[in-house]
Amino acid sequence: MNNRQLLYALLVAGISLGTAWAIRGQFGHEQGAAWAGGIGGLSIVLIAKRKDWYAKAFQLALASAAGWGVGGIISYGKVVGFARGLEFGNVYYGLLMLGIIGGLFGLIGGGLFGLTLASSRQKPVQWPQLIAEMTAGAIIFYYLLIEELGWLMTPPRSEAWAACFGMAVAMFWYMIRSRQYSAMRLAVFAGLGGGFGFAFGNFLQVMGSVSGIHFNFWNVMEYSIGFFGGVGMAYGTFTSEWETTDEQATPYSLLAPIIILTLIPFIVWDQSFETKRLVETIQSFDPLANAARIASGVQWVALLLLFAFGAYTLFAYHFRLKNGRSELGYDGIQVFFFLNLGLYTIYSLLITCAFMSLYRIEQYLYILNMVALGFMMQKTQASFSDRGLNISRWAINFVFIIAIFAILTAVAISTHGELNGANVRFE
Repeated sequence: MNNRQLLYALLVAGISLGTAWAIRGQFGHEQGAAWAGGIGGLSIVLIAKRKDWYAKAFQLALASAAGWGVGGIISYGKVVGFARGLEFGNVYYGLLMLGIIGGLFGLIGGGLFGLTLASSRQKPVQWPQLIAEMTAGAIIFYYLLIEELGWLMTPPRSEAWAACFGMAVAMFWYMIRSRQYSAMRLAVFAGLGGGFGFAFGNFLQVMGSVSGIHFNFWNVMEYSIGFFGGVGMAYGTFTSEWETTDEQATPYSLLAPIIILTLIPFIVWDQSFETKRLVETIQSFDPLANAARIASGVQWVALLLLFAFGAYTLFAYHFRLKNGRSELGYDGIQVFFFLNLGLYTIYSLLITCAFMSLYRIEQYLYILNMVALGFMMQKTQASFSDRGLNISRWAINFVFIIAIFAILTAVAISTHGELNGANVRFE
């Protein structure tokens, strides 16, 4: 594979998921992570430009959304605080745990995306069996690690990371038994990217706090996990071998993914656009404004945009296909990608009320990212190579990343005194 071509493809994938994940910081939880994950998965389909993937583009977006979204149950606010401390052991622990949390996001998100890519008529993924095994893995490992062994990562908050760890173990066991090696490689690199990105992003956040620059450096951390997670997922995809399939998109095969991908923004609207939150945001920078009326207007605009997005998606990708007036190709998928990311960007501008004030300058960077993707996406053409499984190399990479965390820890604690929000895990 041409290295320059590969780097360009990885950059586009990183910007795609990085932008969506930074936006996700305004919404949080499972639904925010799922929306971002779906955008990241869809970007890889567009970069690959493989016609046999277009038929299941929506299924791929849904798989990526489900995998990255599951990680949204993990609590990491206290862990971020560990990495803002002064003592080497606590800070290093914080970065390592953020690496594990980000790794679980990427492992499950990349794994389900890869299994969907690999599934074919000749070698189908047994989804009911996989879901049952991952559910059992979550229950077993949570009970074993938390209830029995008491391995608490972030007391007194939720220890749902253990459930996600059990899901990842069960998913890999399924991959090994079914010989889904390409999906396994994709999951590993998505996990490495997400893990490194989260820890490195927190290091950047600490450095930003020390610098005194007025900027939302929490958002920088969110962008980092998305960027490196997207890079890892794309690298795992483009350096693996995937069977060419002859599946065709049908209106009924697309209906369920379309409905679910539309419901995710609805859940985000329902859970995030609360009147109290909007009123407090507006009053924080304009005490004289009619905050209640503006908040109501924001809520209705967000809901109407959602209805318009859902109606267009159903019309363009279900009813038009049903009537034989179109087929699912690159242009149609690209339109959905930018509409989806565009709606997420508008939601971020609305929820922060950045359309009224310049107090959240990072919000406008999302628009610049979208413009950049508009220029770059069409010109990006990924080629594929098969680099197989190299477990010894992966182990070396893992050790190398752990060593980098130690260096980042030493640098971080030497640059600041006590920071707001610092937590102590070990006395």
